[in-house]
Amino acid sequence: MERQHYMNNLAMYVTIQDDERPAKKGADDLVTRYAPLVKRIAYHIMSRLPPSVQVDDLIQAGMIGLLEASRNYDAKQGASFETYAGIRIRGSMLDEIRKGDWAPRSVHRKARQVAEAVRKIENETGRDARDHEVASALEMPLDKYHKTLQDASSCRLLSFEDMGMNEDSVPSKLSGPATNPFDGVQKDDFKKNLAEAISGLPERERLVLTLYYDEELNLREIGSVIGVSESRVSQIHSQALIRLQARLGHWVNND
Repeated sequence: MERQHYMNNLAMYVTIQDDERPAKKGADDLVTRYAPLVKRIAYHIMSRLPPSVQVDDLIQAGMIGLLEASRNYDAKQGASFETYAGIRIRGSMLDEIRKGDWAPRSVHRKARQVAEAVRKIENETGRDARDHEVASALEMPLDKYHKTLQDASSCRLLSFEDMGMNEDSVPSKLSGPATNPFDGVQKDDFKKNLAEAISGLPERERLVLTLYYDEELNLREIGSVIGVSESRVSQIHSQALIRLQARLGHWVNND
């Protein structure tokens, strides 16, 4: 039944309007073949979203991204269709989520305060900011600090996309040529700085990011791997990304 419902959604989006159908021959076959990728990405994202977000909404948004990918894909750019489509699918889902941002302003404000505290501590000490140091700088108990991290993770899609790692920041071979040479330099510089920042994270934070983004494990699976609870993985994930926000500094546009 679930598969039939999913295929009905697929058929609906493939036949929206004649003038919206992919112009390239074989595009419909690409949509049909990679439709399961939409579902996989949707459930991966859902693992950190509140119950108020419906997976069907993400799947529908993702199908639109897949259709756009099938229409615009150019194999000459060097990337596989799956890689290119994954970027467009995630982008469409994130756009859908941001349209109904459920996070109170206080959550966004606290996340910025945490990032600023981390930046200040690390600039002063020359090493990774520790949880108790950040909590102390914010004048809050450690358990409240961990709750702040939890809120940032569960109430907001805190991810690489929130730090500028979206469709426009991927290599030009995936997203198309840069509009001018300076744009290409900026993207390359950002990726280099991001890679350096990730490599400098504490080992556990780096491992969580690797398992989540590269291996595409959900939080529960990651918890089983490293031997902690799902909520603790969520905290570690948020801490890692906030630390990256602090270290990337001028690259990040806060809300």
